[in-house]
Amino acid sequence: MNEPNLPPQSEALDIHLGLLRMSMTSEEYELLLGMVEPVLRALDSEESGPIGQDLADEVADEVSQTVRDEAALVIATAVTGRVDNELIQIEIEGSEPVRVVTDPDTAADPERRKDIADCIRARYREDEELRGIAQASGLPTDL
Repeated sequence: MNEPNLPPQSEALDIHLGLLRMSMTSEEYELLLGMVEPVLRALDSEESGPIGQDLADEVADEVSQTVRDEAALVIATAVTGRVDNELIQIEIEGSEPVRVVTDPDTAADPERRKDIADCIRARYREDEELRGIAQASGLPTDL
């Protein structure tokens, strides 16, 4: 398998990617690299503006939640320089569960998890209000 053609990063990121290379199938690992490479390059160049894990629709449908989760953790490792980030799932009533990457202390603290859930709920309410304003104004709402 080819070595990833990624910008120089931290030792933590190298370790994280090395562990994933050993634990994932080659197809999963290549897919993961395709998802994180644009983000890692943007972080390395300190580009501003939106970046994401855009995949073709037919590919996106085939990406397992495990690969998506690992991609989020790889990006968190690049940002924080830590390999102990955790992915938690926050239940939001009236919506799909939300997956959040955080540090181990926050992941283990019910009060801090509640604070995260409260922030997400507030954001959802704001988004719905803005969507309503956009609809009333005749603006597109699918952005």
